[in-house]
Formats: sequence, C-alpha cells, structure tokens
Amino acid sequence: MTEAPSGSLAARINDALPQTQCTRCGYPDCNGYAEAIAAGDAAINQCPPGGAEGIGRLSSLTGRPAIALDPQFGIEAPRLMAVIDEAWCIGCTLCLDACPTDAILGIHKRMHTVIEAHCTGCELCIPVCPVDCISLEVETPGLSGWDAWSSTQADHSRQRYESHKVRRPAREEAAAKLAQDASADAPNADADADARKRSVVEAAMARARAAAAARKP
Repeated sequence: MTEAPSGSLAARINDALPQTQCTRCGYPDCNGYAEAIAAGDAAINQCPPGGAEGIGRLSSLTGRPAIALDPQFGIEAPRLMAVIDEAWCIGCTLCLDACPTDAILGIHKRMHTVIEAHCTGCELCIPVCPVDCISLEVETPGLSGWDAWSSTQADHSRQRYESHKVRRPAREEAAAKLAQDASADAPNADADADARKRSVVEAAMARARAAAAARKP
C-alpha cells in the first residue's frame, strides 16, 4: 500500500501512530490503519500500542470524540520484547520474514537472535516459530502506550519497516524461484519437504530429551 501524500490527513494520522506494525488494529500496517481512519472506515480506538494517549492524539487530528480502547483489538499494556531461546532455535528462518522491522538476525540452520534496539514487541514472530523457541518479556514494567514508546523509537521503527518492504520483493522472488525449481522435480521436492519436517521434529525431541536428562538428580 502506497503511503498517503505528505500533509494529508492520512499521513498526519500515520505520523501519530506508534509504528509497531503489529497488525492488531486489523490492518496490515500502521499506514493501512491511518488510511482507513481518514476514509471513515475505521475507528480511532483500535491501536493497543498507542493506548489512551494514542486515541487522544487521533481524536485531536480527526475531530472525533476520544473513546476507550476497543478490547477486541487488545489491551493497553507494557511494551514487550521478543527473546529467542538460542538453544532451541533450529534456524528455520520463518521469523525473519515475519518481523516487520528486521529485528531478528540469523541464517538458515543457524541460531537466530533478536536485536533489541529494533524490536517493537509486535508479537508477529511468535506464531510462525515451529519449535516455540520465542518468548516475550516485559520491557517497560509499569509503563504502557506512549509512556513506553517514544517518538524517536516510532520513527526508527517506521524507517526499518520501509526498508523491510523494499527487501521483501527480492525475498519473494527467490522463494518463487525455489518453488518453481521444486515443481520441476516434484518427487525430490516432496522428499526434501519430508526431510525438513523430520529434522524439525527430531531437533525438538532431542532438545526435550536433553532438558529432561538435565533435570534428573
């Protein structure tokens, strides 16, 4: 989605959003939500990371009354930080593309790690991890909304997200080429897929056995 022209209502609304790109508002990114608000298609109380102060900012911009955060989109809470258990990570790389700010560093079949300065706590990496090695820790105890997230951090996150979007087509093209190559040799592709699945399961089981052995007196 192309961002609205600078100075437009949608652009000003986007500037007032926290840029966590968490999608909890029901839109693919903060810009999408801003466009929907400007068009009258979305309410101003759908952004949990922005919290009550964020709703106040949107109220001032749109002239709509400030209302409580809609709980169907989440609750205002302290900012979270993704943490990868590197001992359990199998290097599947699925979290790399899921992260909107490229805050996860890693390569195929090698452990990944989170770059804390880039993590927005969006939680989008959690559901894609096949071995559940990513957890969330409270980064700002007692602070939520804009008390837990500065304008400088929002600007940084937005820049990271824009760079992520630029790199995404190249990743998708590479993935499409791999899929095309695989379809040309379906039996081998199926075997490779089965082997990858077995590798994931076996790695998880091996770690579980090791953890159980470590717990024994």
